[in-house]
Amino acid sequence: MRLTDFWERMEHHLGAAYADSWARDYVLDSLGERTVYQALEAGYDTKVVWRAVCEALRLPPSER
Repeated sequence: MRLTDFWERMEHHLGAAYADSWARDYVLDSLGERTVYQALEAGYDTKVVWRAVCEALRLPPSER
């Protein structure tokens, strides 16, 4: 998944302003207690980060 696709999905589900805030502040256990930004900066694949976001937001499989 390209990074631009990742951010488009984040904005689709959370809204543009909240997606950025959530990605900076929400700590995801499945990413080693990192935020989205920290995980991406640490080199996590965007698909892995997206799956963690989907889990945290409890998105249905059709939205993943």
